Amino acid sequence: MSRLIAISNRVSVASGELSKASGGLAMALTAALRESGGLWFGWSGKRTDRFSGHIDFNRVDGVTTGTVDLEDQDIDEYYNGYANRTLWPLFHYRIDLAEFERDFAGGYQRANVRFAETVRPLIEPDDAIWVQDYHMIPLGRELRRRGCRNRIGFFLHIPWPPPRLLATLPEAQELVRSMFAYDVIGFQTEEWLKSFCTYAEEELGIQLVDGVAHADGAEVRLISCPIGIDAAHFEALADGPVAIETAARMRESADKRVMIVGVDRLDYSKGVEERFRGYERFLTESPEERKLVFLLQIAPTSRGTVESYRRIRETLEGLSGRINGEHADLDWVPIRYVNRNYRREELAGVFRAAKIALVTPLRDGMNLVAKEFVAAQEPGDPGVLILSRFAGAAEQLTDALLVNPHSAEEIADAIRAALRMPKEERISRWRTMKANVDREDVHWWRTRFTDALMAPPLRTAEQVSSESA
Repeated sequence: MSRLIAISNRVSVASGELSKASGGLAMALTAALRESGGLWFGWSGKRTDRFSGHIDFNRVDGVTTGTVDLEDQDIDEYYNGYANRTLWPLFHYRIDLAEFERDFAGGYQRANVRFAETVRPLIEPDDAIWVQDYHMIPLGRELRRRGCRNRIGFFLHIPWPPPRLLATLPEAQELVRSMFAYDVIGFQTEEWLKSFCTYAEEELGIQLVDGVAHADGAEVRLISCPIGIDAAHFEALADGPVAIETAARMRESADKRVMIVGVDRLDYSKGVEERFRGYERFLTESPEERKLVFLLQIAPTSRGTVESYRRIRETLEGLSGRINGEHADLDWVPIRYVNRNYRREELAGVFRAAKIALVTPLRDGMNLVAKEFVAAQEPGDPGVLILSRFAGAAEQLTDALLVNPHSAEEIADAIRAALRMPKEERISRWRTMKANVDREDVHWWRTRFTDALMAPPLRTAEQVSSESA
C-alpha cells in the first residue's frame, strides 16, 4: 500500500512508547502506519513562545511520529476555544454550553493553516493522508490550497448534529463546504452520516447520489464506518495476571454484592449526572434490592481548564455525596466515585468482575467502553450491558438493554431488569454482542476506511473542468 500519513490533534506518545491507555484510535493507526512505513503528525501537547514550524521526529514502537508545539494563543483559541468550547458541545447537542466567539473561529483556522504549512513538505506524491476528528475539519482544504493532490480522507469520531442545530454555528456553511476537499469522509453511524447529507443537500445544494457527493465538480465518497476495539487483545488482557488480580480484589471488596460499573472521561456528554439520578431512583424504589448492589463510577478528570468541566466535577461530587449520605449504612456505601486513571489491564479486570455496566452517555459518537465491557466478560456467566440509545454503539449492540439516559425511570427499570435477568438470557444477549465486537473490530474499521481511501479515485474538480473545456 502507499505510505499513510495520519494527522490528528494529538499524537499518542507517552514515556517513549505509544500509550497503551490511548485506546482504539492509537491501536488502529499504529498498525496501519507500521505496515506502510508511515508518519503520525500532530500537536505535541506542549507550548512554545513563538510558533516556528519545527517538527520533533521520533521513532516509537516502529512508528515515526512528528509533532509541533503551539503558542499559548493557538492553544487558547484553537483547542480550548473553538474545538472544546464551540464544536464539542454543539456536536453533542449542548447548544446551551457552546460559545460562539470570532477569536475562537480565527484561532481554529490559523492553527489548521499552520498544521497544513508544516506537514506539506513531508508529503510525497504517492502518500495517502488520513485526517482525524473535529479539531482538523478544514485541514484538507488547506492542504489542497498548498498544491496537495494526494488522496486525503477525513474521519469524524464524534456525532454530527442535525441541520437546524448545526445552523446555529456562524461558520457552519464555510466549515462544511471545506470538507468537500477530501476524497472520503467517514462517520461513526448511519445517523450521523444522514445528518451530514441532509445539511449538505438542503443548505449547500450539494447533489448526493449513491453515497457520493458532487461538490464544485469534485466527487467525494461518504461512508459510515463504526470504530471498534482490538477485541482479541482486550479479551487477552481480561485473562491476564493483572486483570485476574484486579477482578479478585473487586469481588472481595464487593462482599457478595453485585458491582455496577461506569467508566467515563469526566465530561457533560457522558451523562454521569443523569446516571447517578437514575441509580438513586433505583435505590429509592427498590428497598429490597438496593443493598445487594453498589455502583463503582470511575471518572478521570479531563479538560480541567474549561469552566464547564470544572462545574460538572463539582456537581458530581456533590450529588454522589448526597446520595451516599441519604442511602448509605454502616456496612454499605451505594456509590464509590473515583477521579483517576487506571491501566487498560486493570479496567479489564474491573469489567470482568462487574455484573452490570452502565454506559449511558447523553450523546456519543461511538463509546468503546461498551465494547470493552462485552469483550471482558466470562462466556459462562457474562454481565449485562445497559446502554444509551444515543451512543453510536447502540446501532451495533442491539442486544444491550437500551435506555433513554435522560429518564431516571428507564435507568432504574434497566438496573432491576439486569439484576433479575436469567443466566440463559444473559448468555444469549452477550453472545450476539460479542460476535459483533469480534467481527467489526478496530482492524475491520481501519481496513474499511483505508480501502475506501485507496480505491481508484473518483473524478476531481480539475478533471471535471478539463472534460468540460
